[in-house]
Amino acid sequence: MMAKKQLLLFKYGGNAMTNQILKNQVLKNICDLKEKGYNVVIVHGGGPFIKQTLEEANIASEFIDGQRKTTPEAMEYVEMALKGKVNGSLISLINAMNHKAVGVSGKDGKTVIAKKRLHKHILNGKTEMVDLGQVGDVEIVNTALIELLLENDFIPVITCLASDKNGNDYNINGDLFAGHIAGALSAEQYIILTDVDGLLLDKDNPASIIRELKVAEINQLKEKKIIQGGMIPKMDSCEIALKKGAKLARIINGTIPEQLSALFENQKMGTIITA
Repeated sequence: MMAKKQLLLFKYGGNAMTNQILKNQVLKNICDLKEKGYNVVIVHGGGPFIKQTLEEANIASEFIDGQRKTTPEAMEYVEMALKGKVNGSLISLINAMNHKAVGVSGKDGKTVIAKKRLHKHILNGKTEMVDLGQVGDVEIVNTALIELLLENDFIPVITCLASDKNGNDYNINGDLFAGHIAGALSAEQYIILTDVDGLLLDKDNPASIIRELKVAEINQLKEKKIIQGGMIPKMDSCEIALKKGAKLARIINGTIPEQLSALFENQKMGTIITA
C-alpha cells in the first residue's frame, strides 16, 4: 500500500487571476508541487469576472455589507462567468502544462450541498435578516468525486457554485467554500493566495506581518480591526478549514508566484494559522 500523498488545497482568486502572465506562473508553480509528489486541488471564485459579465449583460449589482445580492437573472451570468470563463481558462492552461485538470463546481457529483444564506444586517442598532437572493452557504461536503479525480492523477479545479437539496442554485463566497472543502479533505495545507503578503498588524506597513496565529486569536484581532474588509472571509475560511480537519492554513501573496515554490523550503512564508 503506497503512503497517501499529502494534499494541498489552493484558494485562488483576485488580482493573481486577472493578469495572464501571473496566472501562468501561479499555475506552473502549483503544477510543480504536484510533480514533487503532492496532491493538489484548486478552488476559485472570480469576482472581477462576475462584475464584467454582469456589466456586459446590463445587469445592475446591489451590494449589502460587501456581499453581492444575486437575483435569478444574475445567477445565470454568475455561473457563466465562473464555470465558463474562469474555470475553462484555468483548465486549458493546466492541460497545456502537461497535466490533466478537470473543472467542476460544487454541483457536480453533489460535491457541495448548499443552503440559502440569510445575512444579518445591522441598521441603526437593529439587526435585520436580509435576503441576498441566490447567495448560499455550504451545508454538506461530499468528497467522493474529488477523491476519485485525485486517485486517477487529475487536478480538480473547483468553482464556488452549488445547489440545495431541491436543485436551487447558489453562489457561495469563494473563501468560505474553499475552507469547507479543505476541511473535508483534511488538507495538509490550505493555502489562500491573495494580493498581500499575509495578515499585517498595520495594513500600511508591510513589515508588520503576523507570521503565526492561532484560531483562538482571530476574534480578538477582528475586534481590534486588524482583521477587516476582505481579510474577514479569508480568516473565517481558515477557521472553518482547521475546525473541519485541515492541518494548517496559510495566507500568502499570490502575486509573487515564487512564494509558492518556496513554501516547503522556507517556512517563513505568509501568515500561518493553526488550531
